[in-house]
This record gives sequence, C-alpha cells and structure tokens, in this order.
Amino acid sequence: MKTLRFFASWILAMIVLLSANTMLAQQAKIDYYRPYDQNGINVFEAANESTVPFNGLDVKIGANFTQQYQMLSHSNNSTNPDNELYPLGSGFNLATANLNLDVQLDDGIRVSLENYMSSRHHSEFWVKGGYIQIDKLPMLGNPQWFTDLVRVKIGHMQINYGDQQFRRTDNGNALYNPFVGNYILDAFATEIGGEVYLFPTDNITAAVGMTAGLIKGDVKDYMPDDDGRGGKNPSVYVKLAYDNQFNEDLRFRLSGSLYANSNTPRNTLYSGDRTGSRFYNVMVTPDGTSAFTTGRINPGFNNEITSFMINPFLKYKGLEFFGTYEVSSGKSNSESAKRDITQVAGEVVYRFLDREQLYLGARYNTVTGQLSGMTEDITVDRVELSAGWFATKNLLLKAAYVGQNYKDFPADDIYAEGEFNGLMIEAVIGF
Repeated sequence: MKTLRFFASWILAMIVLLSANTMLAQQAKIDYYRPYDQNGINVFEAANESTVPFNGLDVKIGANFTQQYQMLSHSNNSTNPDNELYPLGSGFNLATANLNLDVQLDDGIRVSLENYMSSRHHSEFWVKGGYIQIDKLPMLGNPQWFTDLVRVKIGHMQINYGDQQFRRTDNGNALYNPFVGNYILDAFATEIGGEVYLFPTDNITAAVGMTAGLIKGDVKDYMPDDDGRGGKNPSVYVKLAYDNQFNEDLRFRLSGSLYANSNTPRNTLYSGDRTGSRFYNVMVTPDGTSAFTTGRINPGFNNEITSFMINPFLKYKGLEFFGTYEVSSGKSNSESAKRDITQVAGEVVYRFLDREQLYLGARYNTVTGQLSGMTEDITVDRVELSAGWFATKNLLLKAAYVGQNYKDFPADDIYAEGEFNGLMIEAVIGF
C-alpha cells in the first residue's frame, strides 16, 4: 500500500509540473543572462556578448521548484550513549522554491533580485540578494571599449569564487546540478560588494571582487586587540578562467580562484548557504533535526580565511568531466592557530538522445582536514550515482544513489564510524 501511495504521489506531482509548462510562453528577453532552464546548464559566467536588442524596460519573472522523496538510512558506532541517531524512514522532504526577478533597465544594464519562497532553513519568504550588472554604458554613448572588455556587478550577491557554485543546487534551483547533493565542503556565500570582470579575449575571463566579508550588513566598529585580532576587514577574491569551444564537439575550461579575508568577526564562506542540505536528518540525534546542513562538513573558518580552488571542465560531445581541487585554511575567533582542510571532487556525466534529454552521472567527493577541537585529521567521502530525464527544457526528474562515510573521528563523536546511504528522487522545474 505504501508503494502504491508513493507512485501515485509522484504521478500527481509530474502532472502538476508538466501542466506548468503552459505558463512559460511570452517571457521577457533578458541580455547578458544565464537562463534558469536547461539552456543554463554548463554556463558559467554569463557570456560577454549581446544577444537581445534593447526595446525598453522589460521584466522577466522566473521561478524554480524542487521536491524530493528520500529513502536513506544511517548508522554510527559512537561510544557516547547520547549520540543515538534520528530514526530515519522514507518520505517526502519539504518542497523548496525560488522566485527570480530580472529587469532589463537599459541597454546592457540588468538588475537581478533572487528570493527564496521556501527552504529548509526558512519556510517563509525571504530575500537571497540582489545586484546590478553593467555590461554597457548607454548614459555615456556606449563606448565600445567598455562593451567589449568590461563588466561590473554591484550588490548583495553570490560571490564568484570557484566554478562548483555554477553546478550546485541553490534551494529550488536544482536544474544545473546533475546530482541531488552539493559538495561535502560547500563553498557558497552572499556578501555585499562589487566585482569587475575583464574579457581580454574571447576565451579568457578575469575577475576581481571586494566585499564586506560578512553575510549581512554590519556597521559596528570592531576594534582590534593588541595582537591585531578582532577587526573587520573586507574580503578580496580573484578568478582567472580559460574557456574554449574548439569545435562543435569539444569544449575545455580551466579556472582558478582565490578568496582571502585577514580579519573579520564572522566569515561564512563555508556556512553561507542558509537554505539547507538535500539529505534531511542524516547523522543527527532525534532532538537535532533543526540542523539544516546535515551531510555537510563546516570547518568553522569564520576568521583569517584563505581558500584556493581549481576547476577543470571538459566536454566531448555528450561526455563531460568536471573536477575540483580546493585547499582552505582559517580558524574560529576563539582559536589561536589556523587549521587546514582539503577537498577533491570529480564527476563524469554522459548526456545523450536529442538535445541531451537523458543523462547518467557519477561523482566522488572527499574532504580531509582538521576540525575545531580535534587533534587528528578526519576524512569524509561520498559517492553519488545519478540518472536524469529532461521531460522538457524546464522539467527535470532525477534519481540518485548516495553513500557517505565518516572516518577517523573520535570514538565518542556522533560521526564515529558513521555512514548514510540510500536513494533520492527529485523533481525540478525552472523557468
């Protein structure tokens, strides 16, 4: 009976998602923009090329909706009797949703406002952030040098650190991610500041950004102590990427990113995602279900942080490889010495049939390093196998197997000899 209810629920969900396709006609056309549908897959920075003529102020209303059915189990071998795990079963997770407003203010000037209508951390409507993107200067007669070479972004926005952020799930926006989960060490932050991009050639993008280094506004004067600690410095980050479509079949991209903040009261590079993990209530006690980042590792680097990430991307016909090598160091405000952590990830995806309608994927992700309060390095690794079907360019259905292991944790830790595994099914709509 439970199986029949499960399939009946999914049939109903797919009918609702498919019927939503009728709402997608007559949408506004936005320039220098990454689509929220299948056309946005494997798009990194929006192209420095105008594709839509400006015909006056225009507004595009877009949205993303995602629903999962979770079938996971977990276990540990902690010597602490208080570390009994939550009694996991199968069921639907909370549906997540985004509302996206993109406004073409003028020729080459766009405003984006991103909102979360429902998330694991907040069930109510709240704003992720917003920014203005300037690719042309119509107020100055559109000088060609600026149009060809420069882009400026200013606002409270998702910072451009690393390429994995372009393939991750952002609450209801799960179309870009061929898998269900994000990385174990999830670099994602929204900060207030600005970015300047240079496009010296068709294949090279260089970017430099400076932000307040905090997830929200803060006008407090943090006076440093005698050792220079306790102040509030900006974050600075740089990125250089080479991206070349050699021919119809072959594309290669390689990027390197560096993020640094020498002194801040609370940096959130690895805790900035306030929407939550896709793996609900794994590896927590029965009274710990309010934790919304289950399945991830937060190194606790909220001060003196330096992080470096390299991302290669190779696509040959329908076969693509995406990799990540990331090294980060930092500490909490209560620590005197910095710690290090390293992340490696590799994923292979094969897309096939007309318009790459179906795909199969495999990802391996491992994190090794020292967490706060621990004297030895720990390791967490994950394998995820997935399959996906784009019923239309706006509708995606995924199925995935995930297995994650926790190694070298202290015997009395909740993660001691811990693991979780099982199946996830996810339905996504994006427009």
